[in-house]
Amino acid sequence: MKGRKILLVNPWIHDFAAYDLWAKPLGLLYLGALLRRNGCDVSYIDCLRTPHPLMQEKDPKTANQGHGKYYRQIIAKPDQLKEIKRNYSRYGISIEAFLHDLLSVPGPDAVLVTSLMTYWYPGVFEAIAWIKEVFQGVPVILGGLYASLCTGHAQRFSGADYVIAGEGELAVLALLEEILGEEPSFIPDMSNLDTLDYPCFDLIDDLRYVCIQTSRGCPFDCTYCASGYLSPRLRRRDPIRVVEEIAWWKGLKGVRDFAFYDDALLNRSESFALPIMRQIVKRGLDIRIHCPNGLHIRSITQGVASSMKACGFCSIRLGLETSDPLRQGLSGGKVTNEDFLRCMDNLCSAGFSSGDIGVYILCGLPGQCAQEVLDAVSLVKSTGARPMITEYSPIPHTKDYEDALKMSRYNIADEPLYQNNSFLSCRWDGLTYEDYRQIKNAARAKPL
Repeated sequence: MKGRKILLVNPWIHDFAAYDLWAKPLGLLYLGALLRRNGCDVSYIDCLRTPHPLMQEKDPKTANQGHGKYYRQIIAKPDQLKEIKRNYSRYGISIEAFLHDLLSVPGPDAVLVTSLMTYWYPGVFEAIAWIKEVFQGVPVILGGLYASLCTGHAQRFSGADYVIAGEGELAVLALLEEILGEEPSFIPDMSNLDTLDYPCFDLIDDLRYVCIQTSRGCPFDCTYCASGYLSPRLRRRDPIRVVEEIAWWKGLKGVRDFAFYDDALLNRSESFALPIMRQIVKRGLDIRIHCPNGLHIRSITQGVASSMKACGFCSIRLGLETSDPLRQGLSGGKVTNEDFLRCMDNLCSAGFSSGDIGVYILCGLPGQCAQEVLDAVSLVKSTGARPMITEYSPIPHTKDYEDALKMSRYNIADEPLYQNNSFLSCRWDGLTYEDYRQIKNAARAKPL
C-alpha cells in the first residue's frame, strides 16, 4: 500500500441544531494513522471545520476551551421532517468550499467517509455525491455509526461503493487489500489498543483540542445505549500510554484542551483512571479535561473527585438519565439517586462549583411520562447542578429500540430520519410537545 493516496472525509451535518462539543471523527482519524503506518499518503477534508480560508468573513464563535459553533446554511427540510416547525440547516462549510478542498488534494486511490447520528445521513449522502462527481471511478468506503447501526439502509441508498459496519481498522485494511491488490505491511492487534498509532490530529490545520480514547466498550448494559453492540467487550489501554499521548499533543501542537471519548472512563478507577490522573499531576501537564460523553456517577468517590480536580478536569458531565428508581433499575442499574447526591457532595468538596456541573436527563423514552422528567430536573436543581435535557433518539440494536418500534407513530425502522431526537418519536398523551416545552423551561429556570 506504500504510496497509495487515501482521502478521509468528515461529512456535513443536516439537522435542526448542531454544535461542536469537542466533536471530531476519532475513528476516521485512527484509520488515517493506521493507513499512514502502512505507507499510504493520507489527506483529510473536514466539512465541519472552522475556520475555512474561503469563509473567514462568516467565522462562527469559538469558546476559549475549543468548542463552538459550526458554519450554518438553512436548507430545505426533507419531506419526512415537514411537521417540525424549525429551520433545517446544513452545518459545516459551503459546497463551494468543499469542492475547492476536493480539487486541492491529490487524486485518491480510495475515499473513506465517516458517519455519526443515524438521522444525519442526508449530509453523508450529499458529501458522497460530490466526491463521486469529482473523483469518478474512485471507490468510496462508508463507515461510522450510521453505517454500523443502519447498514442495510446505507448499502441501499448512500451511494457508497462499500459499507463497513462496526470497528473499522481490520475491515478497512482487508477491503483495501482487495481493492488495491496489495497486502498491508502492518496489522494491529485489536485486543491491544496500544498497537494503534495516535489518531492523525496533525492533519487538522487549526487544532484547538484533541479527543482521547482510553478504552473501547463498556461494562454496563444500558437499555438506551448501543455501546455494547458497537464494541461488545471492554478493552483498555495502558494508563501510562494514555498520558504519553496527552503529553505528545501538548508538546507537538501546544494543545491544552482534551476531551475523553470513553463510555466508562472512571469504572474501576483505582487500576485505570486514577493512575492516569496521578501521572498527569506528576508530569505537571497544565491541561483542561472535558467529558462530553458523561461520567458514571457511582465511580466518583471523594478520592476520585479530588484527583479529578488536581489533574485538570474542567467540563463535568454526569449521566443520571432519570431519577425514577424503577426505571434506573430496569434500564441498567448503573446509578441511584443516593449515588448522585453522594457524587455531588464529593465533587463540591473537591472544589468543583455545582453550577459548572451538567447532568444529563433523558426525555422521551418509550412510556416515559412528563412528571418523571420533571422530578429528575428538580433533583438535579436541588444540588445546584445544571439539568441538561437529552431528547431520546431510538437507536437501532438497543433494548429500548424494540419498545420504541411498538410505541412510535413513525416508521423508525425503515426511515432513520424519524430517529431524530427533535421528533420525540415516542411521545404520547403522558409526554406531549407542550409537556416537553414545560420541561425545557423548568430546566432553564434559575433557582428562586
